[in-house]
Amino acid sequence: MLNTAVKAARRAAAVINRASFDLDRLIVNEKNHKDFVTDVDQAAEQAIIEVLSKAYPEHAFLAEESGASANAHDESEYTWIIDPLDGTTNFMHGFPQYSISIALAQRGVVTQAVIYDPVRNDLFTATKGGGAYLNDKRIRVTKLDRIANALLSTGYVAGNAKALDEYLKMYGIMAERCHGVRRPGSAALDLAYVASGRLDGFYEKGLKPWDIAAGSLMVTEAGGIVGEFNGESDYLYKGDIIAASPKIFGQMVGLLTPFHATPAAPAAPAAE
Repeated sequence: MLNTAVKAARRAAAVINRASFDLDRLIVNEKNHKDFVTDVDQAAEQAIIEVLSKAYPEHAFLAEESGASANAHDESEYTWIIDPLDGTTNFMHGFPQYSISIALAQRGVVTQAVIYDPVRNDLFTATKGGGAYLNDKRIRVTKLDRIANALLSTGYVAGNAKALDEYLKMYGIMAERCHGVRRPGSAALDLAYVASGRLDGFYEKGLKPWDIAAGSLMVTEAGGIVGEFNGESDYLYKGDIIAASPKIFGQMVGLLTPFHATPAAPAAPAAE
C-alpha cells in the first residue's frame, strides 16, 4: 500500500511539475476568501485517486478538492486522505515550497504516509510501527531540549480577522521564546521537516485532516509527539496541532494551552 501511495504521489508530481513551467496558464478559482484552487490541484488529485482506486477499488477517499467518496461513511476499513497540492498559494506564485500528502487510515487510525516535495525530489514515507524515512534513509526528530534554541514553523488560514489576531498573539509569544519562527506555507511539508529534524517544532490552528494526516504519522514514527494545543491527542479532525520532539513539545504546550479552543457546550437532551 505504501508503494502504491508513492506511485500515486509521483504521478501527481508529474502533473504539478509540468504546470510549474507555465504558471500564466493556470486556471484559478477562489473557494473562499483568500482560499484558492487551481486546475492543477484538481488534475493532481484525480491522478492520485486513479492510481489508488485502480489498486484498491473498495477503499474510500477523503480528498481536499473532491471531498469524501460515497463509501467514506460506510463500513469501509480503509480511507485514503489526500492533499494533492499543499501550498497552492506558493505554487501559484512560483514560490518553491509545496508538497503532495497522502495518508491511509485503517479503521480511523493512520497507518501509512507519503509526503512528496516535487521541487527537491524529497520523498518522506512512514508506516505505523515501521519508522519514518526520507529518500529511504531513516529519520528522527531532533534531540533539542530547550525551546530557546528551537527553530519552529507555523501557518495561518487566511480570511478570518479574529483568527489573524490570535495568530499574531501566538507568533509574538513563540518568537520571543525560541530561536526563530518560520511560515513556509505547506503544513504537510512543515510536519515532514519536524520528522526529519530540519525543524524542532510546528504549530497551527484551523487545519483539515488532509493537511496533517500523513505528517502526524511521520512525526510520531520519527520519535516525536503530536497533539492539540492542550496536549491531548484528538487533533486530526479538530485541526489545532502541535508537533515536536518530546521535550520541545511539552514546552510548546505550556505556551500554547491558553489558545486551545474552548469546548462546545453540551447539547441539551432531546425531548422524550
